[in-house]
Amino acid sequence: MPSLQSNDFELFDLPVQFAQDSAMLDAHWKELQREAHPDKFVAQGAAAQRLAMQWSVRINEAYQRLKNPLKRAMYLCEIHGAPIEAENNTAMPADFLMQQMQWREALDDADAIEDIDEIAAQATSSKREQLLKIEQLLDVTKDFPAAARQVRGLMFIERFAAEVDARIDALGQ
Repeated sequence: MPSLQSNDFELFDLPVQFAQDSAMLDAHWKELQREAHPDKFVAQGAAAQRLAMQWSVRINEAYQRLKNPLKRAMYLCEIHGAPIEAENNTAMPADFLMQQMQWREALDDADAIEDIDEIAAQATSSKREQLLKIEQLLDVTKDFPAAARQVRGLMFIERFAAEVDARIDALGQ
């Protein structure tokens, strides 16, 4: 088993890249969980069980990071020296900000579920485009600072999509 300090990709024996096979990720996670399950270490005492518990927590944290495309992109940027720093760096291209403003205005003005569904579809499409750009920047051109900028944009889109979902839920009640 790798060390607790191994990066998530090393821990799961996966290539250090954005594109991942989710079935492979799931299979590695199940195998690692089986190997590190604290119940397997009962006979070896409390210290061994504590270490197994640490491994189990580490495996689950890594799995959550690798399974989620946004978290995986953020992690890749971080380990390649391009931290996201979303709280300190909110600069976005003007056209992106205009799109965000238009979406927000449309959401504010939307009365019918059909209108909100259309806004949700636009946000989903934009998210897919953003993920493709991120994959290109991380896996092909290896431009990690540019990928970090795209990740910050994706964070805006995901936050907006969550607001759209909340609005749909509110209308459904």
